[in-house]
Amino acid sequence: MNGGGRLARSPRSPRQQTDLMDALAGVAAALRAWLPFAASPAKVRRRNDQPSGLIAFMENRLPRRSGLAATLLLLIASTGLGVVKGGHLEAFLATLSEARNAIANSAGFRITSVAINGRKQLTQDEILTIGGVNGRSSLLFLDASSVREKLKADPWISEATVLKLYPGQLRIDIVERAPFALWQRNGQLSVISEDGAVLERYVSPRFVKLPLVVGKGAETRARDFLALLARYPQINDVTKAAVLVGERRWNLRLNDGLDIRLPENDVSNALATLSNLDKNEHLFAKDIVAIDLRQPDRLVVQLSDDAAKAREEALKKKDPKKKVGDA
Repeated sequence: MNGGGRLARSPRSPRQQTDLMDALAGVAAALRAWLPFAASPAKVRRRNDQPSGLIAFMENRLPRRSGLAATLLLLIASTGLGVVKGGHLEAFLATLSEARNAIANSAGFRITSVAINGRKQLTQDEILTIGGVNGRSSLLFLDASSVREKLKADPWISEATVLKLYPGQLRIDIVERAPFALWQRNGQLSVISEDGAVLERYVSPRFVKLPLVVGKGAETRARDFLALLARYPQINDVTKAAVLVGERRWNLRLNDGLDIRLPENDVSNALATLSNLDKNEHLFAKDIVAIDLRQPDRLVVQLSDDAAKAREEALKKKDPKKKVGDA
């Protein structure tokens, strides 16, 4: 550093100066070969000389302040590249969206009232959160189509309509899916609708009394089977769960633990037979653990261990030589 506070330049030898002049002369020769409009003199102009041919061409042909515009574009492109490469694009777009919403709100397009029609299970705050509408949203920049698609993507909502009423009113009409049953698979309990859509991956207390179906595929076949079962209240009222076995046929588990094995086909006839037996002979009140209706020409009853032992001893007393097993 020299005494004036500037970076001092190291002195060049005569040899270095000659090499530098030769290099500059070579650059000028190359410019004359490739750019016909470049400056013709071979020597390097001093700083106070007239501009070279290339610079003169750019000054004459390009609009004023084009250099400033190019610089700004370069800065914007560099900033954009940094945002994308750094993984900040989403945050940048969110900040930009909030800025324009703030401007629109200050201009009188703030959402001052919201009307939501058709909701039963979802709260107003839940619907607005699903749709991406918050206290900073402005009606001017709110994308009604995007809000509608977000609402329809939620399993609780089957249809939605979004209307913007300027300057500050928002109206949302929805059609909710109704909770229909509980579905259990691999130990996971969910609330489902009639069409089998999973509404919730957990069960809140308000849904504990819904009918329970179990097994793979049970969620999509529950509506038809439960509608058939409802035609036989003698059975339906004491059923705890309907279990789909192998995605082919149903078993019933009653409240007292009794298992009923239904056939794959002609389920309605099997349920009718079972209902009549309980009405006439109080079948469900007997000491049995399972009823098998899979054979079309017979009904097989499995006794409990105590009942089977008591029956076996009673038959032995009646006929000691006869060996008796479970019925």
